This record gives sequence, C-alpha cells and structure tokens, in this order.
Amino acid sequence: MTDTDIKKGLAGVVVDYTGVSKVNPDTNSLLYRGYPVQELAATQSCEAVAHLLWTGELPTDEQLATLRETERENRALQPDVKAAIDLIPLDAHPMDEVRTAVSVIGARETRGTLNVMDAVGTPQQNLERSIRLFGELPAIVAYGQRRRRGLEPVDARDDLDYAANFLWLTFGEEADEVVVDAFNRSMILYAEHSFNASTFTARVITSTLSDLYSAVVGAIGALKGPLHGGANEAVLHIFDEIGSAENVSAWLDTALAEKRKIMGFGHRVYKRGDSRVPTMKAALDTLVAHYDRPDVAALYDALESEFVARKGIYPNLDYPSGPAYNLIGFDTLTFTPLFVAARVVGWTAHIMEQQSSNALIRPLSAYNGADERHIEGYVPDTSAIDVQERPEEAAE
Repeated sequence: MTDTDIKKGLAGVVVDYTGVSKVNPDTNSLLYRGYPVQELAATQSCEAVAHLLWTGELPTDEQLATLRETERENRALQPDVKAAIDLIPLDAHPMDEVRTAVSVIGARETRGTLNVMDAVGTPQQNLERSIRLFGELPAIVAYGQRRRRGLEPVDARDDLDYAANFLWLTFGEEADEVVVDAFNRSMILYAEHSFNASTFTARVITSTLSDLYSAVVGAIGALKGPLHGGANEAVLHIFDEIGSAENVSAWLDTALAEKRKIMGFGHRVYKRGDSRVPTMKAALDTLVAHYDRPDVAALYDALESEFVARKGIYPNLDYPSGPAYNLIGFDTLTFTPLFVAARVVGWTAHIMEQQSSNALIRPLSAYNGADERHIEGYVPDTSAIDVQERPEEAAE
C-alpha cells in the first residue's frame, strides 16, 4: 500500500448515501432535502426546517402546529439538568455543560433499558427524542450564559416561536423583530451540512446500535474542536485582536508571517465560497444597522478584502455569524453551544437515517509501526486451543 492509497481525514472518500443534504456543485448551493438553504432561511421558521430535515418534506400548517406544540412542551430547563450544569466549574467551557446536559437527558429518557438494544428506540421514539432535544437545548444554552453572568434562569414562554423564545431565555427580554429574524436565519444555516466531522461521528456511534443520545453526545465532542464548531468563537478572538479596520493590513502581515491559521476562511467542501455566507452577511448587515455599529462592518469588510486578495480563500459561515452573535449579545463562549442547538436537527436526521439502513462503520488502517517482535524468554502455552483448528468456535 502506498501513501496515495491512504486518504487522510477520509478526504474524497464516499462512505454512504444520504437524502438529508448535499452541496450542489453546479450552483455551489447547499440543499436541505433538495431545497436551497438560502431560500429556506429567507422564508421558513426553524421549526419548519426541522420538520423538513426529519421527515423529508416541509410541514403543512397542521403539521407545523403539532410540531410547535410538542416543542413548546419541552422548553423548560428540567431540575436534574440544571443540577448537573451547576456542578460544572464556571471556568469550564460551556460545551462541557451542553455535553453533560444531553447525557443527563439521555439517561433519564432511556432509564430502565439495561438491555442496550431497548435503548436504540423505534423510528417514532427517536423522532420524539429529536424534538425533545430541539426543545430543551435553548434553555440549556441560555442558562449556561446566564449563570456565568451571575443570573438565574428565565422561564420559557409558550407564546413565542422557537427563535424568539431562545433569545428571551438568554436575555430575559423580548428581542426586536430584526434580531429574531437574523437569529432564525443563522440557526437554519447551521442546522445541517452533510457528512461533516460531528455528523459523521454521530453516524459512526449510531452504526454500533448505540442510542440517539449517545450519538449526539459524541457529536458535541467533535463540534467542540476549533477546526469544526469552535471556529465561530475564533473569529471573534481575531476581531478583538485586530481592533479596527485600520489595523487589518499590519495584523495580517504578522499573522501570515507566523503561518497562523485564519479562522472563518476556507472550507473543505466549497471551492468557490461558502454558499451560506451571503445570506448570513445580509443578516449581519441588518444587525449592524439596527445596533448602529458601522465599525463592525468596516472591520469585517477590510479583513475579508485583504485576505481574499492575498490568499484567494473566501469566508465560510463562521465569519459573518461570529460578529452577528456578538452584536445580538451572546458571549463568545456561547457561540459553539448555539451551533449545537442548531445542528442537533441535522445530527438527529442523520441518526435516524443511519438507523433505517444500518451497516457498522468500521474502516481499515495501514499499519506503519514496528515489525513483529517477541518478548525474550517467553514460552508459548501449547495447551491453549488453536482457534484456527476449531473454526466453529471462533468469534471476532
């Protein structure tokens, strides 16, 4: 086997079919169940897009009303989840809170299933679990930010749509419509993206016949990494370093000389720019105008212009979403948990798809370690059964 046979990071390897989403190379557009995501973000609610990803179709009015009713029944921050979050040090990363919270929810919901196969669940049970996580995660993410600010949790409201309630839970006041709209769009844009690292992690775990909650916990762990979900946090750290548009050129000189990775630019899949960026940039522009922050737009435009001119690498979704979340009032550490709250829809859609036509995901590896060697003085026990002579008793 040669180095060219090894696909590091599984680059270019197609491992399965999916009907959940794809990037259309002809239009450079991300499609959710066939719909361009920019059209969905411009016209649909988070709840409607969740229904689409889970079921394959946009909901009827009746189906949307039913989904909203169920989601609102699951909005409360449960006492056991709050107690678990409160045990986590305040200086731990909030992704640790989210990961722990989902574990607690999973343990509660699958209790009594000591036979692990019983925890796998039926398609209907897993749809219900998906809606439950979709409903509970906003309270979990919001409480994480509030407790770091020394604030008590806010009770969920059942008279607000998903995005508006999320902002209410976080800030304790109703957000202006322009803010709700920008936030709703961001959550739709982050909801799904084919076999990315965290989604593939969820599918690998699911392929072992583990339960949905375990798969989501694994996906959260993958998303925590700065090369995946943590990139939107890194964008704000870069903005903080630069300070203002006038400093971009000198900052970029130093960063490139030091061979730093500039987060928020480039993408493993898109070669002509992330198709989600124009929609999120438009949402950011509305927030810049709403909060009267032209300095943010100036810094954004200056860094994008300089970096594209020098490297020919374009922004990805994290680049506009970072400053957008900052303007709304989210702490930088909350950005990746927001990603979790959005992407849980895509994860669970893939988990259910994997379960519907499962094959254990078990790739091979090419060994490049030491040649076979033996312990000096070791004498094998010849009385042991040679499984090669008794294949009917052998098992992997």
